[in-house]
Amino acid sequence: MRLITPETLIDWLTDGDELALVDVREAGEFGVGHLLFAVPIPYSRFDVEITRLVPNRTARIVLYDDGRSGVAERAAGRAVALNYASVHLLECGTAGWLRSGRRLFAGVNVPSKVFGELVEHARHTPTITASDLHGRQARGERIAVVDGRPLAEYRRMNIPGSICCPNGELALRISTVVDDDSTPIVVNCAGRTRSIIGAQTLIDLGIANPVYALENGTQGWALSGFDLERGSGRGYPPIPPALSQTKRMKDIQGLIEADGMHAVDVDKARSWLADPQRTTYLLDVRTPEEAAADPVPRAQSAPGGQLIQATDQWLGVRGARVLLLDHDGIRAPVIARWLRRMGWDAHTVAHTLGAGLPAASSKPASLADLPRLDPVSTDELDASMRANACVVVDLRPSMEYRRAHIPTAIWSIRPRIARDIPRGSSRIVLVSDDPLVARMAAHELADREGVHLHYLDGGFERWVLESREVVASPDLPCDGDAIDFLFFVHDRHDGNLEAARKYLEWEQGLVSQLTPGERAVFAP
Repeated sequence: MRLITPETLIDWLTDGDELALVDVREAGEFGVGHLLFAVPIPYSRFDVEITRLVPNRTARIVLYDDGRSGVAERAAGRAVALNYASVHLLECGTAGWLRSGRRLFAGVNVPSKVFGELVEHARHTPTITASDLHGRQARGERIAVVDGRPLAEYRRMNIPGSICCPNGELALRISTVVDDDSTPIVVNCAGRTRSIIGAQTLIDLGIANPVYALENGTQGWALSGFDLERGSGRGYPPIPPALSQTKRMKDIQGLIEADGMHAVDVDKARSWLADPQRTTYLLDVRTPEEAAADPVPRAQSAPGGQLIQATDQWLGVRGARVLLLDHDGIRAPVIARWLRRMGWDAHTVAHTLGAGLPAASSKPASLADLPRLDPVSTDELDASMRANACVVVDLRPSMEYRRAHIPTAIWSIRPRIARDIPRGSSRIVLVSDDPLVARMAAHELADREGVHLHYLDGGFERWVLESREVVASPDLPCDGDAIDFLFFVHDRHDGNLEAARKYLEWEQGLVSQLTPGERAVFAP
């Protein structure tokens, strides 16, 4: 591995070759400020997530932290151990980037948020205010409000009378939501991006109905003084009949041909997936329920609307190829079209879902070098705690620890566990709901002699199920130590209207922060 300067990184971001720019800090640190095109892979989950987000071991990787913690160096060591061949460190991390005169971006999923704002600016997507919508509803006017978020988000809060139809499903299912050509359609999300993308998707499809994005989504609704529904279960409408789907496919075919898009045949898709020198992602853009019921080997489930909303959760290598699958020939082309406008080399696979593609992928180097941990039962842990014979370390998210944890347990996280556990501790029991997280954290203690590492069998969940004692600590870890949690307007959906205002101001202000080179990546 070697150091590279910010100037070299700028060149690499624009030279057309594959590049994975990876921020290895924890979620809270990443959200405070990061490089625009960085993918968050926190060190606490690095060994698992790097293999998913950067599947090709030959891709260039640039890792960075804040320039002081040394976490990037440790992550680089793990990348080399996992057989990545081209690993680099950004000199002085974010501190060096700032000193070079460049800026950091706050928040998460920033490239997708930026893109949504650019689409609205470039396409003049029609909008409707919360007050206007509320007035039309109060007057009894016929108007369809479609929430473009996943059902779990919708259930948390929604516009009264709306129905949940995630953005990735709109092209396929809109005729089951609105069965005429005259009813106005309003697409909303919690803020702005999915409202804009959902509304523009319907407009681009050429539907006859008037279509609007709800200005500022549910947060704008609350800021206007209107009540939200909570716990609603108006879920996905059914998939329309074959005749309706055939008509929609004709509409989409004309749209993608006008864009110069063509589906990749199965032989080409196979050759791309087998190419050891190039990264190709295979993503299933159907609903999570469909993907679970009829999984496609090798494909990650990436519901289409969420993929556009959060590309950095699935695509870690800029310059990679992206293959999208569905079973209807409607959803994948629409999502591919948006991804191409975001700068991705996105394609769909012709014919039926995954037919003829390789049945299995070759698993790269495993995590066999991580420590193996001996399980302890809840009875054993309880007895050991009473005898003051162990150190209990809770690795769950910090906010979960605050709500409830095992008495005497300290909270820690992989980047800091070696600092938090004093040398001389001979028996350490790790508490995690994911055994791999415990093994990755234990790797940081592997150089200590005479240490016996264990994990709680069944994790905290089993401890609670057995009605054992738990305690809360609302102020511990303190905010400064809770590096895994992003405090930035985190309560904007819980009635904090000032946080909602700040969030919307942040979202609308993103475009003004772009350099010309950054803006040129997008083609809204």
